[in-house]
Amino acid sequence: MNTKAEVLQADLSAVKSPSKWRHAWKTFKRYRALILMILPGMLYLAINNYLPMFGVIIAFKDINYRKGILGSDWAGLRNFEYLFKTSDAWLITRNTIMYNGFFILINTALAIAVAILLNEVKNRFMSRFYQSIILLPYLISMVIVGYLALAMLNVENGYLNHQILPLFGIEPISWYSEPKYWPFILTIVNIWKNVGYLCIIFLAGIVGIDSEYYEAATLDGASKWQQIRTITLPLLSPTIVVMTLLGIGRIFYSDFGLFYQVPLNSGPLQPATDVIDTYVFRGLMTLGDIGMSSAAGFYQSVVGFTLVLLSNAIIRRRSPEQALF
Repeated sequence: MNTKAEVLQADLSAVKSPSKWRHAWKTFKRYRALILMILPGMLYLAINNYLPMFGVIIAFKDINYRKGILGSDWAGLRNFEYLFKTSDAWLITRNTIMYNGFFILINTALAIAVAILLNEVKNRFMSRFYQSIILLPYLISMVIVGYLALAMLNVENGYLNHQILPLFGIEPISWYSEPKYWPFILTIVNIWKNVGYLCIIFLAGIVGIDSEYYEAATLDGASKWQQIRTITLPLLSPTIVVMTLLGIGRIFYSDFGLFYQVPLNSGPLQPATDVIDTYVFRGLMTLGDIGMSSAAGFYQSVVGFTLVLLSNAIIRRRSPEQALF
């Protein structure tokens, strides 16, 4: 048992030592400027990203607007049946995965190549000019991109049918009725619109590489290709891994504007352009069932999260320092 002297000593130590609240208050006063700076961003994340997560329960509810979300009856997994039992389930899943997987590969490769080329432009004005031109398509609304595509592909007065194809003796093509052309059209549009954004990110990573590496390689007689292969790509690999993992996390999400606005929701093109997002949107507009739509979003989120975890685990086993977490 503790003696009276030991108990008294413990009480005195507790009095002398600052409380947790006092320590927290001192910490806040010390870093209050930084805390106030991050407060708007934290509020935005809480309101825009975390608060809407409450809506996940809609995926498991038979929504009745009179009863409200919490008062509506539970539907179990019935809302998921629309997505998995439809005859088009395989088609939309295949299109979503194959398009996004191909976009990740080709956009990453092209963005790295363009970033390396931009890094070789030494004139500051021209470098900024090229960067602006490359990034500009990313800032254009997909609705406008859809009308630009229509101006190129329109059967009656499109630029391709009336200016380009006649040069090769090819008859005008009804682009919006021929699904076989659209995997290529969508890929070209996606590259044109998104490579600039990735390029700027990779360019920032390349600019951050110490120039002494290249100077030493030049003194050793290394060619440009050898410098790219042995210096640029290895040192850029952490950025490449992060951007690839982020892309994999959204591999079950599709750019709705790309697959809906650019093909103009043309029925004959649906075998080549229909993905999970456009299919669910049409179902929502037809049936008005928000439970089904929420179930599809929940399914996409869970699969994307699982793929990120698996991909990151594989990378961590091979190269722990390049893993995202």
